[in-house]
Amino acid sequence: MFTILLLASLTLVISLIITPLIIKLAIKLNATDKPNYRKAHKVPTPTLGGIAIFLSFVGGLFILQPYSDYHAAVVTGASIIIVLGIIDDLYNLSAKIKFSVQIVVALLVVYWGGLQVEFINLPFGGQIEFGFLSSIVAIFWIVGITNAINLIDGLDGLAAGVSSIALFTIAGMAVLMGDVYVSTMALILFFSTMGFLRYNFFPAKIFMGDTGAMFLGFMISVLALLGFKNITVISFVIPIFILGVPISDTLIAMVRRRVNRQPISQPDKSHLHHRLMQSGFTHKQTVLFIYSLSAMFSISAIFFSMTTLWGSIIILGVALLAIEVLIESLGLINNDFKPLTNFVKSLWEKS
Repeated sequence: MFTILLLASLTLVISLIITPLIIKLAIKLNATDKPNYRKAHKVPTPTLGGIAIFLSFVGGLFILQPYSDYHAAVVTGASIIIVLGIIDDLYNLSAKIKFSVQIVVALLVVYWGGLQVEFINLPFGGQIEFGFLSSIVAIFWIVGITNAINLIDGLDGLAAGVSSIALFTIAGMAVLMGDVYVSTMALILFFSTMGFLRYNFFPAKIFMGDTGAMFLGFMISVLALLGFKNITVISFVIPIFILGVPISDTLIAMVRRRVNRQPISQPDKSHLHHRLMQSGFTHKQTVLFIYSLSAMFSISAIFFSMTTLWGSIIILGVALLAIEVLIESLGLINNDFKPLTNFVKSLWEKS
């Protein structure tokens, strides 16, 4: 394993070398992210940074040559996602086109690669067989996480840092489970992303764009699914914990738009990072706070995998409570949505 770690770290060097070249390429192609009312940056910034992450990742594949039954489908799907992201960053594709291609890629991985969640073992014995739903669960997961990472890509270094934390956690847990393929792929991608983060952290010299966000989302979704499929109900919750920040932010956004009678696909300025900055956090403080939140979710996932059933229930309950407190204190749904606060107040008044 030490050899894999050492060789995977070479992708960090590749990423550090390639990223400045991509910055020059993006400027030459005029591929820049222009400021607007929803964005935090004030000047046009080179994008297409996802190409640097992908090329570093490919370099890692040549160095370590990991292989499994799923490998060809995973790499092919990732390549399609990269092409989709590049076209989107250059020409601003519609949401329908991106969503359609993501579904096609998910279908490719599921039916060509055979990546499906076929059953879940129950804690007290027996199994839940998904049957024909196994493919639907896998497709929903892949497309959902691909877009969840894209949605949190709103501040310098935010998506890259959160993704790095998730990848490192997936790699560590895969090592504990003896899964060489998942741990190798996760480490390659982790170091590739960390090299890019050197130029992407505030103040960013380059953005990853949809090229990087969709690629990272796709790869994280697949690696998480590979590492935790066909296991227990408790273990199935682990990847949800690891990706707690992007998943919760996405679900909260869907609920917020539903409650406020807005189209689900309509962008807004009420995501977690927006609300933190509106409450007085600086750009860097907001990013570091969300890094800390992601790390807490990852640590919870590790404890979750090691504890008893009742311990897992307690950890899950505390996590849900913390999310609700965050929702109400930051007004992530709206300023009037405070069921927990109102409940506590009613109990206080009764006492």
